[in-house]
Amino acid sequence: MLASATQPFVKAELKAALWDMDGTLVDTEPYWIAAERTLVESHGGAWSHEQAMQLVGQSLMHSAGILQRAGVNLEKREIVDSLSAQVIDRLRVQVPWRPGARELLDELYEAGVRCALVTMSEGPMAREVVANLPKPYFEFLITGDTVSQGKPHPEAYLAAVERLRDSDPGLTADHCVALEDSVPGVASAIASGVVTVGIPHQMPLPRDPRRATWDTLEGRKVADLEALVAERASANVPAGTFLGQAN
Repeated sequence: MLASATQPFVKAELKAALWDMDGTLVDTEPYWIAAERTLVESHGGAWSHEQAMQLVGQSLMHSAGILQRAGVNLEKREIVDSLSAQVIDRLRVQVPWRPGARELLDELYEAGVRCALVTMSEGPMAREVVANLPKPYFEFLITGDTVSQGKPHPEAYLAAVERLRDSDPGLTADHCVALEDSVPGVASAIASGVVTVGIPHQMPLPRDPRRATWDTLEGRKVADLEALVAERASANVPAGTFLGQAN
């Protein structure tokens, strides 16, 4: 945010962490890929790893359209329901947490930093994951079935910031850090103006000075997120236009 006579400099304070789910909090992408392959093959088609990678981080309705073009003869809603049911079944057997995610969540919770889940998975699946956490880490969930435009559009992150602001009118995007693993997710977070960390998993992320890049969440602390918020504030630039690398 630009400091001026009419616009005071934003205080460098971490107020909220906004978490992507698939690939960031949990390693569900193999579950999705297996479900996609099963569905395509049941309709007589073939599904490659390269095709599956096109769907990582995308909205489910967008992904359903790609699966239709791969030969799945179902309505988009039917495709989403089929895939989601298969993945939920797998989650009920085992939730594959990403390294360091639960530890960072717990430290944020103990530090009083608000957390929200911002995912393109729909509500039933997100609630299944959250139910396996030992504490109420997430204040609320923004899911793919509650927004009209999925990632990479910024709607989901903008909605999260607005909901946080309801009880804290002084909160801005500069006080929030998004944790994302995919190209569409990172693009969504950056476009919303929140401080953004990319933690690449299934696919590499292109270099981009507007975000930080971490190899993993393992060993990361609240202080690391606070440092990114302070860096944004010290840069004296509008939200979404700067982030140094924090490797």
